[in-house]
Amino acid sequence: MQKSSFTVTGKLVDVWKKAIYPAEIKVENGRISSIIPIGEEGLTVGTFILPGFVDSHVHIESSMLIPSEFARLAVVHGSVGTVSDPHEIANVCGMEGVAFMIDNGKQVPFKFNFGAPSCVPATIFETAGAALNSDDVKTLLAKDEIKYLSEMMNFPGVLYKDPEVMKKIAAAHAAGKPVDGHAPGLKGEQAKEYIEAGISTDHECFTKEEAVDKLTHGMQILIREGSAAKNFEALIELLEDHPNMIMFCSDDKHPDSLVDGHLNQLCARAIAKGHDIFHVIRAACVNPVLHYKLDIGLLRVGDPADFIVAEDLVHFKIKQTYIDGELVAENGQSFIRSVPSTPINQFDCLPVTAAQLEISKAAYPSTQGNIPVMEALDGQLITNRLELPGKESNGTWVSDTENDILKMVVINRYHSAPIAKCFIRNFGFTEGAIASSVAHDSHNIVAVGVDDESLAKAINLVIAERGGVSCVNSRQEKVLGLPVAGLMSANNGYQVAAAYTEIDAMAKSLGSSLGAPFMTLSFMALLVIPHLKLSDKGLFDGDTFSFVE
Repeated sequence: MQKSSFTVTGKLVDVWKKAIYPAEIKVENGRISSIIPIGEEGLTVGTFILPGFVDSHVHIESSMLIPSEFARLAVVHGSVGTVSDPHEIANVCGMEGVAFMIDNGKQVPFKFNFGAPSCVPATIFETAGAALNSDDVKTLLAKDEIKYLSEMMNFPGVLYKDPEVMKKIAAAHAAGKPVDGHAPGLKGEQAKEYIEAGISTDHECFTKEEAVDKLTHGMQILIREGSAAKNFEALIELLEDHPNMIMFCSDDKHPDSLVDGHLNQLCARAIAKGHDIFHVIRAACVNPVLHYKLDIGLLRVGDPADFIVAEDLVHFKIKQTYIDGELVAENGQSFIRSVPSTPINQFDCLPVTAAQLEISKAAYPSTQGNIPVMEALDGQLITNRLELPGKESNGTWVSDTENDILKMVVINRYHSAPIAKCFIRNFGFTEGAIASSVAHDSHNIVAVGVDDESLAKAINLVIAERGGVSCVNSRQEKVLGLPVAGLMSANNGYQVAAAYTEIDAMAKSLGSSLGAPFMTLSFMALLVIPHLKLSDKGLFDGDTFSFVE
């Protein structure tokens, strides 16, 4: 609902003056033409005007929605833009995938700001669908739509000055665009050296001490609270002493979670902990715009009319969201329409049999009956490496539901190859299996289950859809197809969220206490996060950065 000229009145949250006062905001041709302080009389009760929220680091693909559908859901919660790394689709479809995200995002009134993926593939120890070299990255960075170099996950490559890595960073600096970091656990001199290479942010800190160490060297810290990784509680105290160096992000957010809320939820939680409203608004709205030089308004005369009207500054219930002067959401209803989209994909995978999933004792490492077991941690991307007694049956290692040691497999979805297998703890299933083609970062098929028959059924459901998430038990089978790169659906976002809610509930009914079983599963193949992970090529030690023999 575009208006060439209109006014909005309410209590203005002026982050520049650090004041809240009644004001009339006049919008003309999509920009703020005037901000005039007014008296209290005539004000609608419960209207606070503040800048729109900006997610400072998110992979749109993890919402299982194409950008246009992500926008439809996000604006309801006051989000007007994102800093988005198209790394996931780039690992599947390369440059074509990045172009798909940009083009689809342009179809709706929402301010997507995409980066040039820096690590495709993430490592040489897995099979991806594409590769982007330094020339590809330089080509992307030359585009106006590309605002930054996406998270540099190859921090060993930075420390050892790998030529390709350094060329990518140099290309971003030459283009005048910032470089995002990704260095979980890195501290001290190594963190200092990583930052001095020109890397300006990190969203991977999981302790306050690590974040403070990086802040000391001038790095900005993104406090992440997504569907899998949840670092808000550990890091939010940083906001008090470093309000200009902190941003909020989700990183990965499943569709059901996006229906419930976005950065508005983090603002409410921060206020509940007693943080200053202007510090909170800086982290949620202002700092991303300034750092990434985004064309997103910050409630100044002459700015694009990107702002929100909230019912209060406690719960942050959003009454209206404006982008470029267009009312895109009001009272929980999105006015952004669905747009048609033609899926792109890379998927060449044959169905599997239960026999192919067996793990012979001779083929899997063991010491006096103990086997390496990955321990998944709820709300974290890191895993622990355990050595636990294995359960044997007819010369094979099998799942041990009594001790919560389940079989996990990763299947190459790009071409025929041997199946990688291992064992994992903390999924808690007592029956059935789940599978997914969302498996960071190369997005092969990952599955975990209690027996080979269930695993094969779940995997084959995903293969039949050429991508998706599935769940099976003795009574039923469910699959949510994700035909766009095996990562996203082009369907109505609310319908996708409802379907995901159903399959997520079914996965939890198998016995899991994990907050998001599918999201947790999707990170069990992410080799750049310690300590033990499984790629399509085998069991991987993230500390030595080598395969487990």
